[in-house]
Amino acid sequence: MSKKVLLINPWIYDFAAYDFWLKPLGLLYLGGLLRANHHRISCIDCLDPYNSLMLQKSGKAPKRHAYGHGRFFRQVIEKPSCLEAIDRSYCRYGMDPSVFRKEIARFSDTDVVLVTSMMTYWYPGVFDVIKILKEMLPGVPVILGGKYASLCHDHAAANSGADFVVRGRGEKQILELMRSVFGEDIVFNPEEDDLDALPYPAFDLLGRIDQVPIITSLGCPYRCSYCSSHLFYDRHMKRNPGKVADEIEYWHRRFGVMDFSFYDDALLADPESLIIPLLHDIQRRNLSCRFHCPNGLHVREIDAPLSRLLFESGFKTIRFGFETANFEAQRETGGKVRNEELKRAVAHLKEAGYKTRDIGVYLLCGLPGQQAREVEESIDFVVRCGARPVLAEYSPIPGTPMWPEAVAASIFDIQREPLYHNNTLLCCRNNDFSYEAYRGMKERIQALPKENGFGNGTSDSN
Repeated sequence: MSKKVLLINPWIYDFAAYDFWLKPLGLLYLGGLLRANHHRISCIDCLDPYNSLMLQKSGKAPKRHAYGHGRFFRQVIEKPSCLEAIDRSYCRYGMDPSVFRKEIARFSDTDVVLVTSMMTYWYPGVFDVIKILKEMLPGVPVILGGKYASLCHDHAAANSGADFVVRGRGEKQILELMRSVFGEDIVFNPEEDDLDALPYPAFDLLGRIDQVPIITSLGCPYRCSYCSSHLFYDRHMKRNPGKVADEIEYWHRRFGVMDFSFYDDALLADPESLIIPLLHDIQRRNLSCRFHCPNGLHVREIDAPLSRLLFESGFKTIRFGFETANFEAQRETGGKVRNEELKRAVAHLKEAGYKTRDIGVYLLCGLPGQQAREVEESIDFVVRCGARPVLAEYSPIPGTPMWPEAVAASIFDIQREPLYHNNTLLCCRNNDFSYEAYRGMKERIQALPKENGFGNGTSDSN
């Protein structure tokens, strides 16, 4: 026997959201695994900017970029009561609920639904999806997984309405649920630590594939105090670079995909064993693709040969996770980078052919106890290096080493209400690092001269 499984990627409810190569990769990996176990898989992506019913309803498509990123459909909705004080529009990003209901009606014979979740403070969209599912597919089990379900497991179990809430990696857990709930035999159960044993993600279920996210590894060798990577993966696991090249070639040759985004937490770690042989293999196969790194790359590994290899292989979007130019703050948050390493990396990248606008450097702002001067000096340093500063507003993550500091510093009850994790709130701001100081930093970056290649963006999400 086999079951009909419906995968759902929920809406985003937030003050701002932009599609920087965002796809429900984990959910689609589960789709591929379940399909390999002979189940019949369908998918509704609430964030799909190409949904035909939504295009008919709105009469206009969201503005998209040729590289596979762009805007979502957007509707202003009522704010949650606890966010009323924020003087910004709160929006539903994605398809209209009426369109979502029409999509669900196509799958009335579904046996089980898998719902994913992303940021902890996006849970209202998840809850609304589950509420509609329970109304339209009564009696059908709903399984919730993803980042919110893992990081705020108790909150999700108590409030989401899902029948099962999965914490952490879902491959073995989903197969076991299919066995225990439905009596389905597990016919294909790959070794979880062998990342190349997993079937390719089921991107074909999305309709138009404008870009494909790729992972070459899971986890990270660093332990930055603000990051949740180690909560999901206890070690850094790598794929075979030849197998990664096979996957890129598969999507490129068979589906015509040109743009690939790397979702790794540590893409450049130990470059001789992964990224360097991968890029040489891509060149050998004559794959004319474009590559993007929305996650911050590690500056430390960038040298002249790797810079040339990245440029010649088609890496178009370079982002570094620099976070701060303050030495003490660098040491306290994990010590993964030093100032001279960023300066050297930018020089190598520019010599290879990259421009200032191509090299974005994330600067964390709004950290517990952070002073405005630290961020201002970090902006100065990045500009002097010849790169583009990108403000990344801190969002506290339960379970990280910095979480107790955030709880102590925040004026909000971030322990009980995940909505207060929203980076728009700058929930750990203080008298020195205020909203006013933050707005001044944004305006200052916006005013950087375009003729010098800085562009006019302050944040990759605004």
